Amino acid sequence: MPEVFHTIDVQLFTFLNSTISNDICDKIFPYITDVRNWLLVYVFLFGWLFWQGGKKGILTAVSLIAVILATDYLNSELLKDYFSRVRPCSALDDVRLLIKCGSGKSFPSSHAANMFAAATVLSYYYRKYRWIYFGIAVAIAFSRVYVGVHYPLDIAGGAIVGIVTGTVVVFIGRVFGKNIDEQDD
Repeated sequence: MPEVFHTIDVQLFTFLNSTISNDICDKIFPYITDVRNWLLVYVFLFGWLFWQGGKKGILTAVSLIAVILATDYLNSELLKDYFSRVRPCSALDDVRLLIKCGSGKSFPSSHAANMFAAATVLSYYYRKYRWIYFGIAVAIAFSRVYVGVHYPLDIAGGAIVGIVTGTVVVFIGRVFGKNIDEQDD
């Protein structure tokens, strides 16, 4: 990475991780960033899509499963190994670390990639609520910087990976689901 981008990334990380820190966010963002805290929401969402969403809901649920599997593999198995960027909590001094650092690589963020991929798929099939899907994706992505485990460029990279992968899965879903009503819900 060119030095100027790294310098800006570190400065922005320090601002988001330390300068704007406060007691309220110190409680909220570690909760938001933990995937386990979202499990009930995921179970409810998939249950509703499969049992109440009709053909469109089933296509959405299958697309979500496909996009998470594809995004996670692409991001965690290929891109992180290729870029091999060390997490800020392992590379920098004075990081406000609010969760365990983890031993994995930093770029791109898998949390951001998966959440933006899911938001892209959900926004295609249920446009009316896209601000909620992307709002959640942004909150989770931001939480990764705030808690000290990702740089801002890790988040941006993950968001791009997620949106591109989500768009590809939506395109494939359109090919296989041509007769499914795609009206706004």
